[in-house]
Amino acid sequence: MMKIGILGAGLAGLTIGNSLNCDFEILEKNTEVGGLCRSLVEDGWTFDIGGSHIIFSRDKALLKYMLSVLDQNIIKNKRNVKIRINNKFIKYPLENGLSELSKSDNFECLYYYIDSRLKESSGEAKVPTNFKEWIYTSFGKGMAELYLIPYNEKIWRCKSDFLGLDWIKGRIPLPPIEDVIKSSLGIETEGYTHQLFFYYPRTGGIQSLIHQLEKEVQSNIMKSIDIAKIYRENDTWIVNYSDKTARYDKIVSTIPVMELARLLPSIPKNVLDSINALRYTSLVVVMLGLDSPLNNNMSWLYVPSYSDGRFNRVSFPSNFSPYVAPDGHSSILAETTCIEGDDVWNMNDDALIQETIEYLKRMRLITTQKIKFSRVSRSRYAYVINDLDYAKNTSIIYDYFSGIGIELCGRFAEFKYLNMDATIGSAIQTAKRLMKDA
Repeated sequence: MMKIGILGAGLAGLTIGNSLNCDFEILEKNTEVGGLCRSLVEDGWTFDIGGSHIIFSRDKALLKYMLSVLDQNIIKNKRNVKIRINNKFIKYPLENGLSELSKSDNFECLYYYIDSRLKESSGEAKVPTNFKEWIYTSFGKGMAELYLIPYNEKIWRCKSDFLGLDWIKGRIPLPPIEDVIKSSLGIETEGYTHQLFFYYPRTGGIQSLIHQLEKEVQSNIMKSIDIAKIYRENDTWIVNYSDKTARYDKIVSTIPVMELARLLPSIPKNVLDSINALRYTSLVVVMLGLDSPLNNNMSWLYVPSYSDGRFNRVSFPSNFSPYVAPDGHSSILAETTCIEGDDVWNMNDDALIQETIEYLKRMRLITTQKIKFSRVSRSRYAYVINDLDYAKNTSIIYDYFSGIGIELCGRFAEFKYLNMDATIGSAIQTAKRLMKDA
């Protein structure tokens, strides 16, 4: 019978394991599973250490799958997301909150959006070659300069004209002109309706989803496995770790592709060059527990301006579920994307916490509450950057690993900006291909 080796016990690896009907082992480098979907649970507080995750999907089958894994450990929430613009909390997405802006900003956003749509329909709009051009062409100067460009340059840590267009399809929908006009006049409109409601675990944070997946395949997981080398011997894959050797008919990698490359001998130079050219951001998360309730009912807040802090997003876990904080308490989580080794990544934890608290106080997200809990978490791999060479480099990488017979699955294995639902979908499809070949 075929035996499969799965590298990595994050969301992708565990979902593959749960979807297989053959002999397999999951090899995990760390002492615990979960990858980016891990949660800190301490002294009555629960925080997602890879940034706040929520459960939603346009794909009803994938949403049903995630909810079935969590069973009764679920809370349903109505999304209440804001953007911090010029000292105001504006409804998200911006095109649905125009009436909350100043009159001049409202006018510019409406005027240039209509202008951009008219130019596109008349054929006057130029074909964008990068993300910055796409923003101007699609949304117009007003929304581009007020929010979309500063926010995206903050989260991706690079200029928007450095980003390509491969990742946009299906991720940033264009609103109908009539909805934008309604929004400008103050008539209630709702964008991103597939995210209008989202789910979150009642207890345990996002890692409770991981724990349920882990239970089903616990006997197949090997933890603290520090792989030294992977190579092919006839029709068998050999995995060396410590002083042991494992043999598999097939290998699936869910670990970052640059980590996988270090384990394989004799990778062609052009493939290594493409792997080394891949760009990504890291993430620093500040977790704060407060001694009393929040003064808002926001789900999360986007922060495009550096004048409001280094962080790009602030979420409120105790608004997702009251059970992630002690009774009568509340919580805030601030996320800052960075590049590993830069000033944010290397900043002292206490200084980072204090700076974050000061900016949150300036925005009056913290008022009379006292800080009862604080932690900092760093994730080396956070977001995939789709730069202008992304398509060329990933095509070379995919062709190589497909040619040698290693399946890639998951955000940093496939090097795609996959949300949780897309990661699960990719894992289920990967398992189906493997079983088909069995």
